[in-house]
Amino acid sequence: MSMWVAILLAAAGCYALKLLGFLMPAPLLEHPRVTAAAALLPVGVLVSLIVVQTVGGQERIVLDARLVGVAVALVAVLLRAPFLAVIVCAAAATALTRLIF
Repeated sequence: MSMWVAILLAAAGCYALKLLGFLMPAPLLEHPRVTAAAALLPVGVLVSLIVVQTVGGQERIVLDARLVGVAVALVAVLLRAPFLAVIVCAAAATALTRLIF
């Protein structure tokens, strides 16, 4: 299968999924369980992206300075630090870890 066929199939699938969302009846979308699940989906997707980018390697799990940066960012978020402070702390921790090791 050529690359362009795969791209067109993926585009058609995305369009069909979007169209399916528009065709859903409003009472179904306003159900409390559906709204609660929809509110949690972005958090789950963001966490999974963070994990993949932090420990993902080519064909194996990589534990390096990025993990220290994410841990420091998590602590800063739990301490309710401003977003810019979270980013600066995580970047500094990652840089220091790379410098030391």
